[in-house]
Amino acid sequence: MIKTIGVIGGGQLGRMFALDAKRMGYDVITLDPQEHSPCGQVADGQIVAEYDDMAAIEKLGVETDIVTYEFENIAIESVQYLERNGYRVTPSSDVLRITQDRLLEKRFVRECGIGTAEFAAIEREDDMIAAARDLGFPAVLKTTRGGYDGKGQWRVNDLAQAQTAFAEAKGATLIWERMIAFVKELSIVATRDAQGDVVTYPVGENEHENGILATTIAPARVDPAVAAKAEEIGRRIGSGLKIVGTYCVELFLTADGEVLVNEIAPRPHNSGHYTIDVTQCSQYEQHVRAICGLPLARPYLYANAVMMNVLGTGTGNHLAGEREVLRDPMIVMHMYGKKHAVARRKMGHFTMVVPDEVDDAVLARARAAHALLRWV
Repeated sequence: MIKTIGVIGGGQLGRMFALDAKRMGYDVITLDPQEHSPCGQVADGQIVAEYDDMAAIEKLGVETDIVTYEFENIAIESVQYLERNGYRVTPSSDVLRITQDRLLEKRFVRECGIGTAEFAAIEREDDMIAAARDLGFPAVLKTTRGGYDGKGQWRVNDLAQAQTAFAEAKGATLIWERMIAFVKELSIVATRDAQGDVVTYPVGENEHENGILATTIAPARVDPAVAAKAEEIGRRIGSGLKIVGTYCVELFLTADGEVLVNEIAPRPHNSGHYTIDVTQCSQYEQHVRAICGLPLARPYLYANAVMMNVLGTGTGNHLAGEREVLRDPMIVMHMYGKKHAVARRKMGHFTMVVPDEVDDAVLARARAAHALLRWV
């Protein structure tokens, strides 16, 4: 019987997971190097340690009945240690091995028969010259491991820019991706249980600013056939990985209706935050259900939604403007308990609950509300 859940990582995803787990009657212990982390603030306990501290990882395994993780940039050795020593952990290290490495991830997606951008591995300057010749420009160079929210990525339009990016990567293995001329960025959030059952949430339509998610519209404003393609991709990815838990597949929609995979996140995702406020079972509750062996819930959308991230600016640590924003009765605020609003740091989000279609007027209203927020 599962009574206590361990979470590697103490960020906002862990916090929202812990809130749902606690509501469902579970205890939660998180492991994170930052004292009083966002997850630690609401959990039953926190182990303050680095993610590769095996003594701390052992302690987390001993004190919990199952362990999960809230983001993928952790030491895979920690998950493997738990597995070798008989502790329950999900998603597995096999899932983490693929989703931590962009090259392995792209190859896996292709093996599933699903399209991606054209890509090539870049380990030496000769590889880069060959990719420039064979795949061409414009392109995106990315570190194969460790990058997120636009970090470790370079958009390049010619060989000189590519050579500069290669030098800035300082020897890290890169992946060259031919730029896709997409018309929309989409995502599908899904959950798979140990019996292989998969449920999907409505497809999200995403807008990014400087590599960081800014806005998600749910459901996406796309043709039903496109939504069906995205949902099928989500199911095939989850089944191929044999993942147990909530995960997200980020997608590109091209002008001719093709749906291509960009990245896979083996855990709840920023673009699924809206599920807290407009569904009967959030992506976080689904994750609890999956890893604890409970039945999954077929998501029901009570209303449409616009989710907007609240990022730090580096101009102060106190958020002003909340009173004005919350005069709109359809806006729900979620703040993550982070003390320092450094530039581009995800500090919170709000969801605008939309009873009707999300049109340009609704988006303008949400953006006007967002513009009232400022850090002082």
